[in-house]
Amino acid sequence: MTEGEHTRLIAWSQELRAVHQRLRTALRVTRDALEAGEASAPATRELLMFCHGFCTALTGHHQSEDRELFPAVAAAHPELAGTLRQLRQDHSMIGYLVAALQDAVGRNASPVEIDRHLDGVAAIMENHFRYEEQQLLTILDTLGLDADPHDVLGPL
Repeated sequence: MTEGEHTRLIAWSQELRAVHQRLRTALRVTRDALEAGEASAPATRELLMFCHGFCTALTGHHQSEDRELFPAVAAAHPELAGTLRQLRQDHSMIGYLVAALQDAVGRNASPVEIDRHLDGVAAIMENHFRYEEQQLLTILDTLGLDADPHDVLGPL
């Protein structure tokens, strides 16, 4: 194996960490827009923009994992079937919470209600990210997957 091939193999774990960090940042920016919106009307438009961007990115990330990454992991490591099933269940739950958040923002719910939705998404998302990283980073270090990172982990 050449140094370049080894770097590409290790890059999947680095890519996953980077995507998770970008999503954490997007959530923080969305929360900042909510806090700013409590003081001024223009921030409400910002909140809509940040929430839409965050929700779209998080959903796209999970759909890409379900479609591209998890089948590759399952093929290389069938013993992880239960772990992958749990991660897919998390994706479904997070999708439900994201839809409720989008609904709340779309109907101009109070900042308190939107903050509750963000709390729910943040808690499940962080727990999911930690579990996913704990279970998959070592596997991703050796995963031979020749694909575009945007296809595998979402367009982030």
